[in-house]
Amino acid sequence: MRSRNPVFSRRGFSRDNGYAGFNTAPQAGGPAVGTQANPYAGGNPYAQNPYAQQDLQYGAPPQAPATTGRMTMDDVVLRTASTLGTLIVTAALAWALLPVDDAHINRSYGIGVGAALVGMVLALVQSFKRKATPALILSYAAFEGVFLGVVSSVVDNRIASGAAMQAVIGTMAVFAGVLVAYKAGWIRVNRRFYGFVMAAALGFVLLMVVNLLFAVFGGGDGLGFRSGPLGVFFGIVGVLLGACFLALDFKQVEDGIAYGAPKEEAWLAAFGLTLTLVWIYMEFLRIIAILNSND
Repeated sequence: MRSRNPVFSRRGFSRDNGYAGFNTAPQAGGPAVGTQANPYAGGNPYAQNPYAQQDLQYGAPPQAPATTGRMTMDDVVLRTASTLGTLIVTAALAWALLPVDDAHINRSYGIGVGAALVGMVLALVQSFKRKATPALILSYAAFEGVFLGVVSSVVDNRIASGAAMQAVIGTMAVFAGVLVAYKAGWIRVNRRFYGFVMAAALGFVLLMVVNLLFAVFGGGDGLGFRSGPLGVFFGIVGVLLGACFLALDFKQVEDGIAYGAPKEEAWLAAFGLTLTLVWIYMEFLRIIAILNSND
């Protein structure tokens, strides 16, 4: 799989669309491209039947190998529910146990930022592992939940009452909308789409990094990309980018199932989807905070 999500950046399930092919480069001591040990594999790294290459050649959807231990949609749904459930539980606990009144906000916010840093490290560790580690993924979700719980409580209690629920509803609406559009074929995930999204995301991240550096060393809001009208504009851009990455994630999950990816890959799918949903939620929360702070 390949997408903005670090977990997908080292893997690929795509067929012949060119935007996320599985690594077909010859390995040291292994067969060259076109002479794989499995003559039926072709572009499908999981193929184990003589019809897989024929399916790819004529553009038909690849058939998953008729073996056990392969990823299914139920596996992806279950792992995603487990990951998001862990995140939601820890977020709720952080909201309840880490008060954000004047006497405690610094301590609570410090714990939240610390949890975010730990979650980021865990996410990076998992990203560079070749196999999914459920303990790492669930630990990431737990620490990320603590951070989201604290940040959501700050915005909801000190800036805009009801902001957290509004951000949740917005995230759910984006998820449902992209899923419907993807299944209906209104969104075509191909090489051009992938290239456009990645270029836009790179530019977006670079702008935010520059803005952060100016804020750290120059004080204030930096270049103003995360406050005022510009902040709202870039927040909307962030939500749109998150929606595009959801489409990429859906495509990658669909291809993984079609290719008969191993069952443990469902944890990677859950991890990637969680990263994208957290991105979208944070952008919604930021937009709501900016709009209400200007009242």
